[in-house]
Amino acid sequence: MEECLKATTWFPADRGYFRGGGYSSCFLTKGEMPVTMSRLNLVKGLGPVLQIAEGWTVDIDPEIHEILHKRTDKTWPTTWFVPRLDETKIPFKDVYSVMNYWGANHGSFSYGHIGQDLITLASMLRIPVCMHNVKDEEIFRPAAWNAFGMEKEGADYRACETFGPVYR
Repeated sequence: MEECLKATTWFPADRGYFRGGGYSSCFLTKGEMPVTMSRLNLVKGLGPVLQIAEGWTVDIDPEIHEILHKRTDKTWPTTWFVPRLDETKIPFKDVYSVMNYWGANHGSFSYGHIGQDLITLASMLRIPVCMHNVKDEEIFRPAAWNAFGMEKEGADYRACETFGPVYR
């Protein structure tokens, strides 16, 4: 814990983006840690949709990190990440496609590959998953989802719309 804190700089949040203030952590992520990046997008007329990308943190040369980090806002946390690619899932055919399909340049990272758990939670909350690279054999959705078609992501939308949200 002490080593992590020593390796972290805490910048005051940019009040233009974060009116409530606070701090952002800045550190250079070490590679090979399994992580899951997720993002909840609010789509007008549709509601929330969840995106999930499982992958790993990567080592990046500190000089390259510094150049890239200075091109954005130093108050934003930075994690260098590569998703697990899967040519059978179009958004995951390469890293550029993942970012092209991603809702914005932000996401939330969790340690470990927890995409299957997020998909199950999303089905319980009636939030459709619009993008993921979780292996099909690892996914659990309620049996009722089978009545909404064989294409799983489309069935997700239809089931969530039919059953309605459990949140308000």
